[in-house]
Amino acid sequence: MLSSLFVLLAASITYALALNTTIGRHCASHLTPEKLAAYETHFAKHKVEKSVLLESDQDFALEVEIPVYFHVVSANSTVEGGNIPDWQIAAQMAILNLDYHATGLTFKLANITRTVKAGWFNAVGPDGTTQTAMKKQLRQGGIDALNVYTVGFTSGSGVGQLGFSAFPIEYADDPIDDGVVILFSTVPGGAKTNYNFGRTLTHEAGHWAGLYHPFQGGCDGVGDEVDDTPAEAVASFGCPIGRDTCPSPGVDPIHNYMDYSYDICMNQFTPGQISRMHSQLRTYRNITI
Repeated sequence: MLSSLFVLLAASITYALALNTTIGRHCASHLTPEKLAAYETHFAKHKVEKSVLLESDQDFALEVEIPVYFHVVSANSTVEGGNIPDWQIAAQMAILNLDYHATGLTFKLANITRTVKAGWFNAVGPDGTTQTAMKKQLRQGGIDALNVYTVGFTSGSGVGQLGFSAFPIEYADDPIDDGVVILFSTVPGGAKTNYNFGRTLTHEAGHWAGLYHPFQGGCDGVGDEVDDTPAEAVASFGCPIGRDTCPSPGVDPIHNYMDYSYDICMNQFTPGQISRMHSQLRTYRNITI
């Protein structure tokens, strides 16, 4: 598997050199302080612990498998138009499992759909009716299924974004909206220089599992609700090793998958983030890990 992955990543670099465009990482999975406070109040009240599961004779797993439904939405039948080939999807799944190997979560490709619809490819964004129509037609699986949609973000509220995701707590009120939307050219072999090793899906899947950005709230806010991710004033771009933007202990977590660093700079979830993912998944997705 690893040797195959290295071959795929080498192909990624070659392809990226042929289609060289660069943008910064931007993720539309942002919460206002008010909404974050409401979400965390609900989580504190309803949080499901392992001990509760054990006392009620429910089993929990050391590892769980998440079914992934991959929806390729394109403007036309070309790769440049968003019709990414199966090998890139396979490479993306390999990266996702590599990045989550220490979390107890594994991801298994359940199905691939392909839809040529320029209106969706261009205009889907975090707001509006376009993404609702797309997800209503394409979404598959239940509460534990990760639906991934690849689009172009060329117009509307999605311009400039690399991705966005629904949070676990939101599933109950709007199950159709659940899932992750990413820029098609961020998969391994894509054309977005510095962001084409597949870490956009790793990042957005973190939101799907209940994580926030480490720079949430800056130096003085409540942060990302995880104790072992140092506070960070603003998002990290590039790979500024040693950057320290807050007076609290610890340098900025630029290597964290939930920051905005270059893909090649990202390499970690912290133990606290893993614990939070498990708790969020138990509480809101019926995934007992």
